[in-house]
Amino acid sequence: MAAELDFSPPEIPEPTFMENVLRYGLFFGAIFQLICVLAIILPVSKSHKTDLDNFEPKSSETVKKPKATAPQLSKKPKKETKKKR
Repeated sequence: MAAELDFSPPEIPEPTFMENVLRYGLFFGAIFQLICVLAIILPVSKSHKTDLDNFEPKSSETVKKPKATAPQLSKKPKKETKKKR
């Protein structure tokens, strides 16, 4: 009875080129996603924050200018479309 049992490892075919590309592509994609998630979770360094604070007044001045021009855009007359029959 013991002679009937085959304990040899099963034959596994070699992976094809596309299977290897798929495996490594999924592997690198998972690493990229982990890096992106860690970039969101981990805080930004303080030196980078101070650089952004220095530029903040300039950006607020540029934001005020478009707000002043926005009402002028809404005062333009709307074009009326004529129906063709």
